Amino acid sequence: MSVMSPPSARTRTAGPAVVEERPMRYPDASSRAVMTRRGWWLLGLNFLIPGSAQVVAGNRRLGRLGIASTLVLWVVIVVTILFALLAPTAGLSIITSAWLPDWLGLLRPFPLLIAQGVLMVYAVLWLVLAIDTLRLVRLVKTGRGARFAIALAAVGLMVVASGTAAYASSAVGSLRSGVGIFRATGPVVPPDDGYYNILLLGADSGEGRDSMRFDSISVVSIDAATGATTITGIPRDMPRFPFADGPMKERYPDGHVGHSDPTCGWGSGINQLRTEVEVCENGADLYPNATAEASSPGVEATKDAAEGILGIKIPYYVFIDMHGFASLVDALGGVDINVVERLPKGGPQYDGQPVDDWAFGWIEPGQQHMDGDTAQWYARSRYTTSDFDRMKRQRELQEAILAQFTPDVVLTRFNDVVTAGTDLVETDLPQSLIPTLVDLGLKAKEQPVQTLELTPAGGIDEFDPDYAYIAELMHSTLHPPEPGAEN
Repeated sequence: MSVMSPPSARTRTAGPAVVEERPMRYPDASSRAVMTRRGWWLLGLNFLIPGSAQVVAGNRRLGRLGIASTLVLWVVIVVTILFALLAPTAGLSIITSAWLPDWLGLLRPFPLLIAQGVLMVYAVLWLVLAIDTLRLVRLVKTGRGARFAIALAAVGLMVVASGTAAYASSAVGSLRSGVGIFRATGPVVPPDDGYYNILLLGADSGEGRDSMRFDSISVVSIDAATGATTITGIPRDMPRFPFADGPMKERYPDGHVGHSDPTCGWGSGINQLRTEVEVCENGADLYPNATAEASSPGVEATKDAAEGILGIKIPYYVFIDMHGFASLVDALGGVDINVVERLPKGGPQYDGQPVDDWAFGWIEPGQQHMDGDTAQWYARSRYTTSDFDRMKRQRELQEAILAQFTPDVVLTRFNDVVTAGTDLVETDLPQSLIPTLVDLGLKAKEQPVQTLELTPAGGIDEFDPDYAYIAELMHSTLHPPEPGAEN
């Protein structure tokens, strides 16, 4: 009859074998060298595959959750990269839910909101795994010199892993805010004669300004097939302009003449329409659906004017607050402009006041890398030059800003760019049009921007414009004859 050994004896006999077979889970705690090596291994495993340290040395259930979550995230990242490289438009459509029908448009922000929440959960999970890994290391058992190094490395890797997830969550939140600029619902208007036409308005507001006026008025025409972009500048004081069919044409069938009351505008220029329609007229009666369609009566009247002048359909607008324009330029890291003449910053308090009495700074000639404040004054300065010169400078800035929207700039400054855009932009562009515009924007990067200025330099009489000729000029610019075609 055999005699069984006491339990304590069995444990003492099996212990070294277990330690030898599974040293990560059952290390020889009496050896500081072993515990130090084990500590570094656990730290590296948790950073490379969060959860793996728990699987080999701790709570396996927590470890499996960490590994599974990490693998799912890696798959999502790989799929996202493939979409970005191979099908960016389709990927953006999925992210922004542009595929949803318009009656479900209010649900479009939710996928990004969910993604933002999931990334925050990852940040918390990786933080928990990092802290638990540090517990498993058992610092007091490691070498004295290694304790500080392991603890410092653990904190650094924890910040990198959790911080990256937290930053990604913040970037998704910024993207969600940026998408929120656009209308959640609203139909996509088909291209007009092959072009998406967008009215670009710059508001002349801010310190020292007596009103909000659309003093920078352009129309951006984007070829729906190639992305080729044409920017047409409309002078703010263009007289007696016609309107497209609508309430303003009924009021001014022979062209705009303006109000006799100076409180309704300083003249008949197109930039006075907002004041005329929204201050001196009941704009809500003229354009009853404007507010519900993310626009305003003043914007809609300006759209009708631009359509009448150029002879094209302009369904959308983008309004940029020039007072906050500087923040966008700064977010992009500045813009490069070749200044051809010295320009003052500021404006006179009365007519005839010498420039040196009111200018608080100067923009000197030469090639410059402008910050936001300088770029804003480059666009606004006009007291030593003409309005036509200012229009040309504004177009130069628009082209310079478009040139700065490169993938590397947008990625490295993503949060700043989106935040700046969110703060200063209003538009009635629908969210479902975002993927199409982004795709066309990528195509446009490979082509120069074409500009058309309706100024005396372009053959337009500033006092008596030929609007039939302007419409023909616009058409021939957007649809040039094929090489070799007969005139």
